Amino acid sequence: MNTPARHCRACGAPLQHSFADLGLAPVSNAFVEPDKAAEGEMFYPLHAMVCDRCWLVQLADATRAELHFHAGYVYFSSFSSSWLAHARSYVEQATARFGLDRSSRVMEIASNDGYLLQYFQQAGIPCIGIEPSGNTAAAARARGIDTRELFFNRATAATLAAQGEQVDLLLGNNVLAHVPDLHDFVGAMPAVMKPDAVLTLEFPHLLRLIADQQFDTIYHEHYSYLSLLALMPVFARAGLRVFDIAHLPTHGGSLRVYACLEAASHAATAQVQACLELERAAGLARLDTYAAFGARMRATRRALQRFLIDARDQGRTIAAYGAAAKGNTLLNYCGIGADIIDYVVDSNPAKQGRLLPGSRIPVRAPEAVFETRPDYLLILPWNIKEELMTQMAGIRAWGGQFLLANPHIHVVA
Repeated sequence: MNTPARHCRACGAPLQHSFADLGLAPVSNAFVEPDKAAEGEMFYPLHAMVCDRCWLVQLADATRAELHFHAGYVYFSSFSSSWLAHARSYVEQATARFGLDRSSRVMEIASNDGYLLQYFQQAGIPCIGIEPSGNTAAAARARGIDTRELFFNRATAATLAAQGEQVDLLLGNNVLAHVPDLHDFVGAMPAVMKPDAVLTLEFPHLLRLIADQQFDTIYHEHYSYLSLLALMPVFARAGLRVFDIAHLPTHGGSLRVYACLEAASHAATAQVQACLELERAAGLARLDTYAAFGARMRATRRALQRFLIDARDQGRTIAAYGAAAKGNTLLNYCGIGADIIDYVVDSNPAKQGRLLPGSRIPVRAPEAVFETRPDYLLILPWNIKEELMTQMAGIRAWGGQFLLANPHIHVVA
């Protein structure tokens, strides 16, 4: 039986070129309760492909958004101190640059637990959060932040606009990659923007994913892997104009895109063209760039497997820090389970006492590291490695060492 043709979610062209095939994998945040350990899990294809017409990298098979964002969602942004500092800095910069005050209105799409909007609230700037996951939305409301529990799309944006919700600043941090229908999502934005409003979107930059071998950022919640080259036509189709770009260190290297309505007054900066030229120079408009990534990814998998197996054969003990989605991608793709890594620690109580999806490695509180004294502590969320290695610096007292798998396997004493 012929399988239906896969088409690009941005331009509709047939998808024919593989970028990164990670086989079958469970949903990265579908943690397993211990009493369900004997039951099976659902595994889904995890295969990123590249469109040779518009250069959007995307998962070939999209899982339903409701599988990821629901009342049991386990990612709370406020558990990372470095991410809170990033959010506070953004609020201070945006407030100053765009003259926001008590007469302004701010809306954040995918506002999570209010990690960012709390700083606008503290500054007296009215704000509203849009968040589909029930438990994180409840945490935001507990902070006193007006939070609507819904998915942002053309239909819900029209409802918000009819209720008078039009804003001076619309923002979305690390949400654009999480939406299966880019045009429905981006096309909804003008409905809630005032004529001279500013839109900012942050997302991990595909250029850095390729350059730094960040294949573990590929998981089912991330439908797209984004470059400015691929996004310019998407914005234009929605009637939006990109007028500035900022390169950020977050999540291994991100872009912050500043956009506005086509007729708005914001003047374009040289950064937009410079970013497009940087992406072209890095090969993001050439198929060979994408074809080479898979071979490098497979070599990294073999190197990590060899290191961990050799360490265990030598009697070394291994634990990991960070029950993050990227860690689950890495562990499942590399076939690493509880026979290699004894446990993973995480500061989020919602994850503790559960098992990682697929690998079934138990999740414990960070104190477990100091109780069991492993020889190696594998840092899974490498994007906050400095923060975590500072927190866990005490492992050096017994000769413990940190292990990182990105961009290559290396030990930090």
